[in-house]
Order: sequence, then structure tokens, then C-alpha cells
Amino acid sequence: MIFIRRTQTDPYFNLAAEEYILKNFRDDVVMLWQSEPCVVVGKHQNTLNEVNVQFVQKENIPVIRRISGGGTVYHDPGNLNFTVITTETNREKLIDFRKFTQPVITFLQTLGIRAEFEGKNNLVIKGKKFSGNSAHVYKNRVLHHGTLLFHSDLEKLGEAIRPELKEKINDKAVRSIRATVTNISEHLRKEMDIEEFKVKFKMFLLNYFSVNEICELNKTDIQHINKLVSEKYSTWKWNFGYSPAYIFRNDIEGLKVEMKVKNGKITDIIFMGDVKQKEKLTELLTDLPHRKKEITGVLNSLYNDKKIIEVLKALLAAN
Repeated sequence: MIFIRRTQTDPYFNLAAEEYILKNFRDDVVMLWQSEPCVVVGKHQNTLNEVNVQFVQKENIPVIRRISGGGTVYHDPGNLNFTVITTETNREKLIDFRKFTQPVITFLQTLGIRAEFEGKNNLVIKGKKFSGNSAHVYKNRVLHHGTLLFHSDLEKLGEAIRPELKEKINDKAVRSIRATVTNISEHLRKEMDIEEFKVKFKMFLLNYFSVNEICELNKTDIQHINKLVSEKYSTWKWNFGYSPAYIFRNDIEGLKVEMKVKNGKITDIIFMGDVKQKEKLTELLTDLPHRKKEITGVLNSLYNDKKIIEVLKALLAAN
């Protein structure tokens, strides 16, 4: 197994790097990495149903979809991410969250912390979640990765992943299970910062996995990863448009709307109430992305009254 030293903190790059390494490296790999503040949704989730869109936009917090399943998590510099990529021959046991998270449990024991595996893929301390984990299979390669909340901003975490539109959206997407969270730093016997924690955990992993090589991504790797960022991870199509089909319903000031959205695009839309130029508005919105940019463009082209435009933008709430 090799340990890949990662210093990049750009969240788009970091998520793209995992996919690239999974699909292009032959060695088993272990990594530790950190990202600037971002929200990361699972592959099969409806992004609009998982995040507080207004809050993350106000705080300039990017929302990014990963290739693994599971629920939504929050990253910031106070959170340490760990990734293990292995080649498996037993197709029946490709994903094993207990096996994958055991190194974390064992390591925390050396720091005097009793962590436990709970549910399908979480780690908890005294019943509070500090680690969410997920996995993705590519051929006979398996990517396991998880978060380690060390001293994350739990207030921002709570606001960012508090969905504001969940009562308005009907879908069959995977929903996150909300849990009370905690930081590892709150349970340490001896105070330390995240850098010291990271170094200790790294040394533990090198021994645990009998790592025989430490390396970094080379220029070619970085070029390919940046290409993946531009073509996939930084795009609205992947981060929002990939969401499973959904029905969106909303009502404001006596106006109601029901729209069907598939592959991020409005396939059918019905307005109820006194909506001016209803037929034309319906025609212009059909086949457009359920996205604020396109919706605003249509409204601005059709109406001169700023109040009408603002009411309809709120009615058609999008990212």
C-alpha cells in the first residue's frame, strides 16, 4: 500500500482526485486530506433537498456531489478526511464499513477516546456522530472514505445541511439521516491541534497498513484531475442536475406552482392563480434547467415589474 501525501485544500480538486486515483492507480492507497468549507452530497441525493441553498450561497460555500452514496456531510479545515482504496477479489465483501473504520476506532483508543461503530456507516463518541462514511465500487477497486470532525464549525455545519425546501420537494432520492454531532477535540485528555492529530494519525496508518511508499501526485496526475474538475466536479450539471427526478410544489401570495424536473430540467410546469402571461411563461420555462440563472433570465425578458419578478423567483425557488 502507498500513502499519497495531499496538501491541496480545494474541495473540487480533492473530490476529483479520489475518482482519478481510484480509476487510474493500481496500488492500494491510503490518504489524509482537508478541504476549505464545502457541502458534499451523496451520489444519489437531491441536492436541493439536502442543503440550505440561501445560506451556502450567502457564505460562498460550494456544494459538490461525490461518486459514493450515503448522506450529506460538511467539510472545513477543522475536519480531516481519510480515504482507503483497495483492490478486492471477494465480490461479496467489496464494501465493509466496520473493517474500514476499525483503524479510526483503534487509533482513538490510543488517545483515550472510546469511539463506536453505529448504524450502517457512522462512528460516534458518547452517542454523538463525529464520522460519516461512504463507499464506491469501480470494477474490482473499492473507495472507502470518511470524515473526522476534529474542531469543525458545528454551527455552520448545522446551518449548511439544514434543507430549506424539503417540504416542497417530492422524490425518491436518498435522504440524509440527521444526527447530533461532536468534535473529537472535545473528548481529548490532552489538548492538541488538528495538525498534531493529523501527524499522529498518519503515523498510525503507516504502521497499520504496512505502507511501503509515501508519494505525491505528479504534474500529469494534477493535470488530469484539474480536467476532471472542469468537466465534472465544478459543473451545475453534476452537482445539481444529476439529482434524481422530483416534483416541486410551492405557493406564495396566492400563487401556486407544480413542476416536474428530470436531469435538472423542467419537463412540465403548471401555474395556479393569477399569474400574468401564464401560457408564455410556461412555454419559456419548459426544458430549462431548474436554476436561478435561467429562470431569472426568462422572468426579466417577460416582465418589467420588479415585484412580480421577485415573487415569481421565490415561487420557483432554485439554486
